[in-house]
Amino acid sequence: MQIAVVAPPFIPVPPVTYGGTELFVAHLAEGLSARGHDVVVYANGDSRVRCRVKWRYRHSHWPVEHPAAGQLKNADHSAWAIHDASLHADLVHINDAVGVPFSTFIDQPVVMTLHHPHEPVLSALYEKYPGIQYVAISGAQARREPMPRIAVVHHGIDLARYRPSGAKEDYVVFLGRMAPCKGPHSAIEAARRAGVRLLLAGEIQPTFRDYWEQRVAPLLGGDIEYVGEADLALKTHLLSRARALLFPIDWQEPFGLVMIEAMACGTPVLAFAGGAVEEIVCDGVSGWICRDAADMADRIAAPPVPSESCRAWAADRFSVDTMVRRYVELYEQAIRPLVADLPHGSDFAALAGEAASSPD
Repeated sequence: MQIAVVAPPFIPVPPVTYGGTELFVAHLAEGLSARGHDVVVYANGDSRVRCRVKWRYRHSHWPVEHPAAGQLKNADHSAWAIHDASLHADLVHINDAVGVPFSTFIDQPVVMTLHHPHEPVLSALYEKYPGIQYVAISGAQARREPMPRIAVVHHGIDLARYRPSGAKEDYVVFLGRMAPCKGPHSAIEAARRAGVRLLLAGEIQPTFRDYWEQRVAPLLGGDIEYVGEADLALKTHLLSRARALLFPIDWQEPFGLVMIEAMACGTPVLAFAGGAVEEIVCDGVSGWICRDAADMADRIAAPPVPSESCRAWAADRFSVDTMVRRYVELYEQAIRPLVADLPHGSDFAALAGEAASSPD
C-alpha cells in the first residue's frame, strides 16, 4: 500500500524531547516501511524518520507562542499535506482534528488516530465526518466517543531502543510535562514520604509556568532534582536505572507512552488510576495502581516488581509489530469497498446553507 501519514508541523518526527504524537508517527511509519509499504510522512523538515518525508515548513517550532498563529499554520500544513497525499496515496492517516474537514475533498479512505482526551467540541466535529475510520488509543478513550466507526489500537514501541540496565540505582523518576494533570507535585509527595531520591524530567510549557513556579519549583532541593527535558538517550538512561516510574495522573489519560517505555526498560510503573492506566499497568506484573501518594510511597518502599516481568509484559502487549499489524488490518478494511459506504464528510450545503459571496 501507499500510505500517507500526516503529523502536525511543529515538532520533528521522531521528537528530540517532548512529542508523544510524533513518537507514535515515527514508530508507525518505520514499522510500515519495514513491512514493505510505501510510506510518506508529512511533518516539518527537521524530521529524521526512516522513510520519505515531505514538508511545507522547514524547521520545528515548539512551543507555539501564539495559539491563533499556530492553528493557522497547522491548517495550512494539513490542507497542503492532504491534497498532496491525494495525488499518490491509497490511504491517508491523519493525527490532528485540524485535518478532519479536509477529508471531504479527497477520494481516498481516511484514518484518524485520536491523541487527546475526550473533548465534546472535538467529538461534535468528528460526528460530522462518519466516513473516517477513527482509532482510539485505549478502550477507556473509545468508550467516551460517539462516532460509529471507532477501533482501539494501543500504542507500541520499538523495544530494541529500550534496554534494561544490569543494576538499579536508588532513585525513582517522574518523566512527563510539568502540568497539574500529570502530577509532578504528587510524585514529590510520594518520594518524600518514602524517603527516596526523585529525578524529574520533562517540559515546562508556558501555559503551566505558574503551576511550576508555585507548586513544583519550591519543593526542589535535597533528594528532589529537576534534570530538564529528556531526549531518548537520557530518557532510557533514567528509566532503565530507576527503581520505579511514578505516574500520579489527575485526569483521564488517553494512553501514556512513558509507561510502556519504562516497562520496556525493565522498570515498574507506580500510577494513579485514570483513563488507560488500568489497561497498561498490571498489579504485581508491570507495576502497581496506587490509591494516593501515601499508597505510592508504600509501593516504592516495598519489594520491587522484577525487571524481567516488566519487560515481558511490554514485549507481549505493546510492541511496534503488534501495533503496525493492527493498523494494517484497519487500512485494508478501509480500502476494501463497503456494502453501505459512508461519505467522508457531511453535505456542506445542507450544513452551511447558501454560500456567501466571494470577497473581491
